[in-house]
Amino acid sequence: MKLSLLGSTGSIGTQALKVVEGLNQEGSFPVSIEVLAARSNVRLLEQQARAFRPKAAALFDEAAAKDFKDRTRDMDIQVLSGPDGLCEAAAWETADTTLNSVVGMVGLRPTMAAIKAKKKLALANKETLVAGGSLVMEAARENGVDILPVDSEHSAVFQCLQGSPGKGALKRIILTASGGPFFGWEKERLQAVTPQQALRHPNWSMGAKITIDCATMMNKGLEVIEAAWLFGLPAEKIGVVVHRESIVHSMIEYVDNGVMAQLGTPDMCLPIQYALTYPRRLPSPSAPLDLAALGKLTFFEPDLENFPCLGVCIEALKRGGLVPAAANGANEAVVQLFLEGRIGFMDIPRLVKEAADRQPAGAPSQIEEVLEADRAARQWVRKAIGQTE
Repeated sequence: MKLSLLGSTGSIGTQALKVVEGLNQEGSFPVSIEVLAARSNVRLLEQQARAFRPKAAALFDEAAAKDFKDRTRDMDIQVLSGPDGLCEAAAWETADTTLNSVVGMVGLRPTMAAIKAKKKLALANKETLVAGGSLVMEAARENGVDILPVDSEHSAVFQCLQGSPGKGALKRIILTASGGPFFGWEKERLQAVTPQQALRHPNWSMGAKITIDCATMMNKGLEVIEAAWLFGLPAEKIGVVVHRESIVHSMIEYVDNGVMAQLGTPDMCLPIQYALTYPRRLPSPSAPLDLAALGKLTFFEPDLENFPCLGVCIEALKRGGLVPAAANGANEAVVQLFLEGRIGFMDIPRLVKEAADRQPAGAPSQIEEVLEADRAARQWVRKAIGQTE
């Protein structure tokens, strides 16, 4: 495999490189890194470039790209920059697979670039499908591109579906949610949550944005929308259950009421590796699962009253069109405002809902319409809290 890795300095990206190291050591599935791409983490990207010797590196931040170029003058490496550089990295000529683990809407154009270049796509950028699902899936069909999910929940569903007798036999899929650090908290207590508290996830080690999304249950809402596009299901056939241990990563239920689940330790290495090596299964860095040591697994209904972001996303999915793009854009804006201490924790679902409610549900015919819905939602959020441009 020849891999272009977008978001190499983030949580998924660093674990993907760990997986690549393991595969190369194991020897039966060698992987060469053709391109690495990051936003602005010059030091870590330089370390990765020296270790994996890609043909090119891309930095979204122009100043960071200049700094990286200065630091790597002794290397034979092409340096790309800006949004165009990220898209060029996604469609890199010598790569046959692109792993997109960029966080946020910035990942949408690179996803489309990879698809149009007919690359196998391992997708960890959920915003790609949340905001532009209809356009992305249509482009994938037209170009004969397989989209393999990297999110642990969608990977779990995908794994459970292997050997399925067909879509007609599927009753529903069930996504599991950890419930985040505030499971069982009431609104009064949630009002005073600080960014530092929200960044302490009980089970997973992730970047700041996705960790806040897990705390608000927005992440699970985005995953419901993503699942609808990946598996071609309506909202009514996608369930969510809170599973505190994060051992059952998701389930599928057949029409005969049989349920299949994928279990594993809370470690992203397995779903990353499965997306890269599918349909093969190979030794991975993930720790083995000891069920006897766990003792028990627990499940609860999601609390939509105190964590309304999940319901906001389900409603956005039902309305369709550009509404999910608006909800996602507003959420990206409000999460940053929360991390900066400009708004409270419970302002997040309120502002996301109001921004989504303002968006007409017309279906997009081009990427620019998706980006405009995203931009308008962000702008509305800034105005709603009195922030000037």
